[in-house]
Amino acid sequence: MIPVCRLEDLPEGESVRVGTTPPIAVFNAGGELYAIDDTCSHQDASLSEGWVEDCRVECPLHGASFDLRTGQPTCLPARRPVRTHQVVVADGVIHVRPAAHEDTAA
Repeated sequence: MIPVCRLEDLPEGESVRVGTTPPIAVFNAGGELYAIDDTCSHQDASLSEGWVEDCRVECPLHGASFDLRTGQPTCLPARRPVRTHQVVVADGVIHVRPAAHEDTAA
């Protein structure tokens, strides 16, 4: 598991980028924590720099939107999902357990 930050350092509606390969974005949406690949599947843009609303993040480049729970795109121009990752909070610290690398282009 990869430590990300203290829980109190990620306020609701905010995100943080984890410098893994590939990068992962961790979001606090409505008090729930979600982690997805940080790179938009439509074009290389950081999703952690996007806008969070409900359980979705909107890509800052072309407005593609992804469901934070599933990684599925919710509107065009994105057609491919992004990977989701498990989030665990232990002793007040947010950790991410990266998913096994799989091709999401299927």
